[in-house]
Parts: sequence; structure tokens; C-alpha cells
Amino acid sequence: MSLLSPDVDERTRARTDSPWVTVVWDDPVNLMSYVTYVFQQHFGFSRERAERLMHQVDAEGRAIVATGHREAMEAHVQSMHGYGLQATVDRAPEA
Repeated sequence: MSLLSPDVDERTRARTDSPWVTVVWDDPVNLMSYVTYVFQQHFGFSRERAERLMHQVDAEGRAIVATGHREAMEAHVQSMHGYGLQATVDRAPEA
């Protein structure tokens, strides 16, 4: 049995502690007004912010709507699925 070196352990911890994101994807089903409504209701976004993110989903095919710990992002994804939106969890892009 071997022990991990501190360097390996630190890299592993940094990778698992890194921020995660909730990504909402464009789909051919949901109306833009409904997506805006969901963003306002679930995330508490202002109408302006919700519309800006909705337009990003429409124009770019996706938008990052939340950043945080993996468990919280997974909960957001489950909620988005409950609203009928397509969403996934991913690692946050490196700054």
C-alpha cells in the first residue's frame, strides 16, 4: 500500500474544490418568455438579468446561470429539469 504524495493530494483537492457551473442549453421547445420566467423564479434574477441570460441561451446555444459548489449546481440542474429546461453541470472555466 502506498500513500499519495502531498503534491498529488493537493492537486486532487484543488480539482474537486474548484468552482462548478450550471449551464442551461437552448432547446426548440421552451418559449423565451418561459425561460425568462424560470430564471426569475428559481434564481431570483431581475427581469433584465433573466432576459440577458435567456438571449445568451438563444444566441449562443447555452449560458452559465450559476457558479458554486458541485452539490449546489447539481441541485440547480435538477430544478431546471423539473421546469423542463435542458441543463448540465460542468467545471467552471479557468479565469
